[in-house]
Amino acid sequence: MAQTLFPVIQTPEIQAAKQYDRVYRQSYQWDFSTGDFERDGANRVAQCSGAEAYRAWCMKAVMTERGTCLAYPNTVGAEMAAAFQKPSQKAQESAIERTIRETLMTNPRTESVRDFLFTWKSDSVLVAFTVKAINQDSFRMEV
Repeated sequence: MAQTLFPVIQTPEIQAAKQYDRVYRQSYQWDFSTGDFERDGANRVAQCSGAEAYRAWCMKAVMTERGTCLAYPNTVGAEMAAAFQKPSQKAQESAIERTIRETLMTNPRTESVRDFLFTWKSDSVLVAFTVKAINQDSFRMEV
């Protein structure tokens, strides 16, 4: 039998556990006004519940433009720039709704995203929507 330069090793196949991804784990609290982690009086990073961490993830995911952050894979983030290139306000609303829904549904904890409401200002839009997470109450978000 001939020896090979590199040994061949059989690796076991690992099954991904879907239930693990649906657990809400405690995390660090994010301050959206400063763009940094919140700190307590002793300058330690503050903790938050798993449900609060999920809400922060939803906000961050929608506010991140897909493909602009090298630390994230191309599946993370929304395509807002492309949505605003649409020719009409109705087409933009439809594209914004689609990209927000697709972005949040990548998380296995998200059950549904619905009830979109658009408030247009001169050069911007405020989008409000309801997120229903698995084993959690629905909550309203504004971006």
